[in-house]
Amino acid sequence: MKKFGLIGYPLVHSFSKRFFTGKFETENIDARYDLYELDDISKFTGLIQRIEFSGLNVTIPYKEKVIPFLNELDETAEKIGAVNVIKFIRENDKLILKGYNSDAIGFGNSLEPFLQSFHKNALILGTGGASKAIDYVLNKLGIDTQFVSRTAQSGRLTYADLNQEIIEKYKIIVNASPVGTFPHTDECPDIPYQFLTEKHLLFDVVYNPAETLFLKKGREQGAKGLNGENMLKEQAMAAWEIWNQ
Repeated sequence: MKKFGLIGYPLVHSFSKRFFTGKFETENIDARYDLYELDDISKFTGLIQRIEFSGLNVTIPYKEKVIPFLNELDETAEKIGAVNVIKFIRENDKLILKGYNSDAIGFGNSLEPFLQSFHKNALILGTGGASKAIDYVLNKLGIDTQFVSRTAQSGRLTYADLNQEIIEKYKIIVNASPVGTFPHTDECPDIPYQFLTEKHLLFDVVYNPAETLFLKKGREQGAKGLNGENMLKEQAMAAWEIWNQ
């Protein structure tokens, strides 16, 4: 039986476990997918020594921190600087861990059908591993990006900087942070929602709840909103292809 799983912390709920368990049952695949909550990335080494994995997914907060534990990165993951898929390659009694980024595939496939000619600039809320994949995809699509973080850093805006002029310029706003995830459904990124219009496209990587407060506030202003569920499906299917190629 092949073994797959997800590492991260905390792992309160997991789309990936439901997706892959369902896939294995439906397609009669002799494999299992489990959750491995690591409170410190240093425990990764012991985990992979105990269990003979075929592949792992990586989520918050380890998409960047896991890289030093890997032997190789594919070209896209190297450019992004974040990994959410690890392939376990065994050759001549040697184990090679290779990192990939299927978040980029999932985000691109989910966003592209909704892009309009006026979607030329994007705000990315959050600066973690997911935000790097999102920035990579948007740049490849010819969309200028601007990161927004809670703390002031060179080249980045803070939430306090956001005003009517900025919101009017950036017609795409992506919440790449976990803010608003269940059970904290009464929270949302602190942006001036009153300046949103029907030309704005809001994308939330959060998928639980289906409509976050971020998306709800956008919808109330006429903005189009997408949650992270399709992105997760697309990245999961891409991960499966990576593990089996």
